[in-house]
Amino acid sequence: MAYWIDGSFCDDMRILLVDDNPDDLALEKRAIRRAVPEAELLEAHDGQQALHMLIGPEAREDERPALIFLDLKMPRVNGIEVLTQLRQEQSFQRTPIVVLTSSDEEADLDACYRAGVNSYIRKPVEFEEFVDEVGHAARYWCQTNAS
Repeated sequence: MAYWIDGSFCDDMRILLVDDNPDDLALEKRAIRRAVPEAELLEAHDGQQALHMLIGPEAREDERPALIFLDLKMPRVNGIEVLTQLRQEQSFQRTPIVVLTSSDEEADLDACYRAGVNSYIRKPVEFEEFVDEVGHAARYWCQTNAS
C-alpha cells in the first residue's frame, strides 16, 4: 500500500512514537500494531531525541515518519516545543502529528492547536480504552485519511 506524505507517495508507513514513559510507549506500540499491522514503528524517548531523529544533522528524508504520536510532558524538550520546531520545517508542515497526553489543562490544548497539532487525545486510564483510542487515531491517519 502506498501512502501520501507531503505531496508524494511512499510505500513505507513509518509511525514515530515520542514518549518518555516506557509503559505508555509499550501500550501505544501494541495499539498501533493491532490497528495498522503493516506500520514500521520508530520510537524516541524524549523530545530532544525526536528532534535529532527528524531534523538533526543525520536525519534522512527517506526515513521520515508518515505520522507522529507525541507526548507533551517530557524532560529536556517538551511536546509543544517539538511540535513548534517541526511545524517551522517545510518538510513537516503537513505531517500528521497527534498529541497523546494525560494533561487535561485547557492551556495545553490551546497551545497544541496554536502550534499546529492535527489531533489532541487525552490518554484514557483504562487499558482497552487506551488501545482503542490510539488504534483509532493510527487507523484514521494511516488508512482513512490516506485514501
